[in-house]
Amino acid sequence: MSDTIPGPDGQPRCRWCQGDDAFFPYHDNEWGFPVADDIRLFEKLCLESFQSGLSWRTILAKRENFRRAFAGFDFHQVAQFNEDDITRLLNDAGIVRHRGKIEAVINNARCAQELVAKEGSLAAFFWRYEETETGLTPQSRSTSALSVALSKTLKKMGWKFVGPTTVYAFMQAMGLVNDHVHDCVTRQAVVKARKAFVPPAA
Repeated sequence: MSDTIPGPDGQPRCRWCQGDDAFFPYHDNEWGFPVADDIRLFEKLCLESFQSGLSWRTILAKRENFRRAFAGFDFHQVAQFNEDDITRLLNDAGIVRHRGKIEAVINNARCAQELVAKEGSLAAFFWRYEETETGLTPQSRSTSALSVALSKTLKKMGWKFVGPTTVYAFMQAMGLVNDHVHDCVTRQAVVKARKAFVPPAA
């Protein structure tokens, strides 16, 4: 079986795009490109935690609803959420109404504030876990040694719903590793973007 499928323009894309037409723009313009913005990093880690046990199709379709519900994933605002906000979110049909995951986002927002106070930014911290080329076939794994290490560190800091698989999916999406398959038309664009990217310092 090929690792790719034809995209709307006939060019090869990673096979996981076959799940939904909405995956193509996400794949071509977001997935794997390096991100240094703290809000986007926090958002993605939260969305990956919501995806646990579900499909990315479900989460992507609800992403704008999640952004509205969680104050654009501004963790400084989310850290102030209280029990009334939890009740509001549990009644919001536009998101995934899972109390544990909702409470984890609020908890993690507070942890994010502590991490920024200590490290200067989320980006400066996360980019210490950048994966170099491994020689492994892209997408042949769901975790890595670095995702295991990052997961363990985050848990020690009090973060929740940040297991190694969730963390690795976050790393794939935010450009910490380039897991576009070798024949994918987007892979070289990501290679170029990662070479030009300067990881943020604390």
